[in-house]
Amino acid sequence: MIIKNSVLADLLQELPDLRPQMYFKSSLTALSHAMEDQVLASADPPLVIASFQRERFYRQEAHRYQRIAQKSDQIYVLAAPETSFTSGYDRYEMIAFEPEDSLTEEWHLVVIGQQYASCLVCRERLMSTLPESEENLIDIDTSRRFEGIWTFDRQVTRKAAEILLKRILAYRPELKSKIKRAQKQFLQVKEATLKSNEAPECPILNPDPFVQRLVTYLQAGQYKLLKAYKSITEQERKERLVNSITAAIRQSLNTHEILKKAAEELGQAMQVCRCLIYRCKQTDKFATNQHEFLSHDVCSLSGENWPLQNNPLFQEVVAKQERVYIVNTQTDERVQNSLVLQNLVQRFGIISWLLVPVLDKGRLLGMVELHHCGVVPHEWEEEALELTEAIASQLGVALIQAEAYANLEDLNEQLEALERTRSNLIAITGHELRTPLSTIQVCLESLASEPDMPPELRQVMLNTALSDGERMRKLIQDFLTLSQLESGRIQWHPEALQVQECVDLALSSTRVRSSSEQLPQITAEVSPELPLVQADGEWLVEVLAKLLDNACKFTSAEGEVTIQAKRNGNQMLEVTVADTGRGIEPNRLERVFDRFYQEEGALRRSTGGTGLGLAICRQIVTAWGGQIWAESAGKDQGSQFHFTVPIAEPG
Repeated sequence: MIIKNSVLADLLQELPDLRPQMYFKSSLTALSHAMEDQVLASADPPLVIASFQRERFYRQEAHRYQRIAQKSDQIYVLAAPETSFTSGYDRYEMIAFEPEDSLTEEWHLVVIGQQYASCLVCRERLMSTLPESEENLIDIDTSRRFEGIWTFDRQVTRKAAEILLKRILAYRPELKSKIKRAQKQFLQVKEATLKSNEAPECPILNPDPFVQRLVTYLQAGQYKLLKAYKSITEQERKERLVNSITAAIRQSLNTHEILKKAAEELGQAMQVCRCLIYRCKQTDKFATNQHEFLSHDVCSLSGENWPLQNNPLFQEVVAKQERVYIVNTQTDERVQNSLVLQNLVQRFGIISWLLVPVLDKGRLLGMVELHHCGVVPHEWEEEALELTEAIASQLGVALIQAEAYANLEDLNEQLEALERTRSNLIAITGHELRTPLSTIQVCLESLASEPDMPPELRQVMLNTALSDGERMRKLIQDFLTLSQLESGRIQWHPEALQVQECVDLALSSTRVRSSSEQLPQITAEVSPELPLVQADGEWLVEVLAKLLDNACKFTSAEGEVTIQAKRNGNQMLEVTVADTGRGIEPNRLERVFDRFYQEEGALRRSTGGTGLGLAICRQIVTAWGGQIWAESAGKDQGSQFHFTVPIAEPG
């Protein structure tokens, strides 16, 4: 048999004027022992009904009830069996009920004598499930709470005994005659008393003031103990969460992973509807939400552009460099006076709002936001606010470490690039300088040692020496030019120019320098109707000349080189130098503009050059605010070099 009805609920229904109170288990234990001691100290044989929830609680008091049974034959003990507890008689009546019965959630003790009466009828209020770490910290048995009635009132005690005896009769019908005798002896009021206006033969006794003080003291002590437990638990939870974030920081220097882990841990620990963590600076207009924790039925803000510049809460955090906390967005003046905040509150259902800055020496690195989206505003306690600030502080350390690591990686890449540049410089300059120097030396030694050399051969020697001398001059000039451009020592003289004139000058220079070589066919398709450009003419011609030299160098005499120009938007003119030559692999289109880059390697090239020409072109084009890039379909598919020049404003 399983009875689902609560004894406490039945008692309150019978006596609606009763007001239940909250008791801790330690207080109920003291009261129960006091009531049992009263039975043991009295000569009056009483009715005693005790319900222990489960057998394990009964076993702790079994010896006391063996002594109490010596005082009376009306002793009833109820419990849910777990090992050996069964219905039967062992100096007192034992009543076993099912573990699913509602009595497993209640604690009862009813004592009725001729000179005294008292009852304790309580129902346990189950605590919410705690994390394992907190279960280890708190004495769960000590902190158990019960809601119910404790009184010396005989009328209430009789009613409680009546309800419990009916339960006992339902479990053990064979006790009918014994229970009927108990009802007649302890629960019925004498007819003479009912017919007269006299007080009952056993007046209602008020609780002893000492007992009342004892219970109050026990309750206050238990509240203090639970408060201490809670404080310790909060501190442990804070340390555990901070340690978790710290562990994530140590495991990874990836900013994305750190912020994602922090959002999840903090959101779960704070039990919020939404936790956002995003990177931002004081001057940012927007921040993109990428790291968040969401509870059920809350919309995501991932990828949402979060307003900052016109956000009064963000600006207040920046100004104060401390947290900003709104308990109720529906009544807060800052929200009501800002259309931006009202829009965010309505769109995303924010009722309570907390913003905590992530700082490093006064510099804003990011923001932690907690949103409560329930119907009723949520007021976070000071410990929770301090915990959030502690996490934000740890995040500041993490972001600084990640930035330092990223800067270190950049520095290592720069050092590697510098090392490659140094190696290329040594290889290229060694090759480019040694070869012409060797030729010049041979020519000069031949001229000096052979005074009778024929004039025709003498002229060949001189021309060869002059040619290689010019080659060395160009090499040194390229070094100096790139050095000046990179150091910013060039003085620019921009003016309004026609691109066609600059193209003609570059073509003339290319043909003069390569008069002894057979060049590919060069075609210029530049309309004189194009707008003027704003650039330094000397350097524009230099860019065109180097691009033409580069195209001719990698295109056979049977190939073709084309120069074109067109508008690129309203502010730029785009110039293209295309060839049908060797082409460039797609994965090398960006690298060709690096200093000393040689597609074939520094020492096994089929064409001359230092690899500085395109690097110089990039420096020049970037200086006037333009862009330069290369395109190619691949090897032997030709290439196209594009650069943009600003269009001159009409005079």
